[in-house]
Amino acid sequence: MTGVTSPQGPASPKDPASRKRGRPPRTESADTRDRILTAAREEFSERGYDKTSVRGIAKAAGVDAALVHHYFGTKEQVFEAAVEVAFAPALKVRDAVVEGPLDGVGERMTRVIFGLWENPATRTPLLAIVRSAVNNEAAAAVFRRLISAQLMRRIAGQLGAPDAELRAELAAAQLVGIAMMRYVIRIEPIASADVEEIIARVAPVVQGHLTGP
Repeated sequence: MTGVTSPQGPASPKDPASRKRGRPPRTESADTRDRILTAAREEFSERGYDKTSVRGIAKAAGVDAALVHHYFGTKEQVFEAAVEVAFAPALKVRDAVVEGPLDGVGERMTRVIFGLWENPATRTPLLAIVRSAVNNEAAAAVFRRLISAQLMRRIAGQLGAPDAELRAELAAAQLVGIAMMRYVIRIEPIASADVEEIIARVAPVVQGHLTGP
């Protein structure tokens, strides 16, 4: 007698039952991770940082909460990953902004920032970031860290001025403040003004922050 086997036969290492709970096969990993990030951006945008939970993100993504922890860790780490994805387009054009002639850096920087806000695909995650950062210190710390390390220091490094970091931060504050009024608070008439008019008026001010006396 050779022993008893189950009607379905012995379990194979490739059978779903033999996988560790909460860990998808590698072929599903990228898709699952993307679904979680998409759900996280939507949840943070609609609810803000404080009211968003890992469980809520998991439910929106159609996965178990353990998978969110597996891929990203804590809620703060999920938020940071969502922020990085949202800023990816800005980081891709960052070098083009800062490596061109300095006398045009203000307009290039202004046009890139407002281009991100005008694009519906990037506006939603940006709204999530800003709304969360305004109301929660942990989210604000993530936002500051990314802005400082990935964007402002890179721009400051090209200015060659002793107060370069302050100049870059003042320029960023100008743009973030206007974006808040136009896209988040939606104060009129700035909310409905033509974006090209805004760029034409704001770019020289940003240029002054970066390269003025």
